[in-house]
Amino acid sequence: MKAVILAGGLGTRLRPLTNDIPKPMLPLGKKPILEHLIDWTRKNGIKSIVLCVSYLRETIEEYFEEGKKFGVNIEYATSKKPLATAGQLKTAEEFIDDTFVCMYGDSIFDFNLKNMVKQHIKKKTFVTISLNEYKTSLPYGVIETSKNGKVLSWNEKPEIKANVNMGCYVMEPKVFGLIPNNKPYGMDDVIKKAINRKKLVSSFITKNGFIDIGNKSSYKKACQYYIEKLGKN
Repeated sequence: MKAVILAGGLGTRLRPLTNDIPKPMLPLGKKPILEHLIDWTRKNGIKSIVLCVSYLRETIEEYFEEGKKFGVNIEYATSKKPLATAGQLKTAEEFIDDTFVCMYGDSIFDFNLKNMVKQHIKKKTFVTISLNEYKTSLPYGVIETSKNGKVLSWNEKPEIKANVNMGCYVMEPKVFGLIPNNKPYGMDDVIKKAINRKKLVSSFITKNGFIDIGNKSSYKKACQYYIEKLGKN
C-alpha cells in the first residue's frame, strides 16, 4: 500500500515564513512538519510514499531524496501550478494501482492508521474519511425563541460537538476518475461527487487529536507543543 502526501501548497497564510521554504518543511521541534508525517506513516506500516510537490519543490526533494535515510521509498508527483487538494492528488494517479492513503502535508496525526485501513477494506468502502471528535464552547448565552419571539430557554456558553475532517483518507484508485486533469479541484468536491454517484463514503472517527498547521497562530501553538514534548523526553 502507498501513501500520497499533498505537499505542494503555497502556504500563503504563513507568509513571510513560507517565502523561501514550502510549508511542509517548516520546523516543528527538531524536524520539518513533513518528516513527522512520514515517520507516522512508516510507523503505521506504510513505507512507500508519493509526495505531490509544486511550490519550492526542490527544497523537499533535496531533503528527502528517495527516502532511504527515513526508512521509506519516496516517489515524486509534480505540478507547475497550485491545483488545490484533489487537483494535486490527481498528479499521483500514475503511481497508484491499489487501495491507498491520502493525507494533507500540513497536519500532524496521532491515531491508528492501521485500524482505519482495516475498517476501509472490511466495509469495502470507496473512500474513508478520518474525523476528529471536536469540542468547543460558544462565548455567549444562547437564547432559544419561538416563532413569535417568546423566549423559551437560556443556555449559557453551551458546548458544541462536531466531527471535523482531519485531512487523512483511505481511497480506491477509481477516485481519480472523479478529478479533472490539470485543474484546481477541492477534496470536498470529490467527496460530494462520490456521494451523488452513490459511492460508499465512510468515516473513521477518533478522539485522538491532530494538529492542523494552517496559519501563524496554529503553527505557533504546534511549535510550543513540541517544545514542551521534547522537554519531557
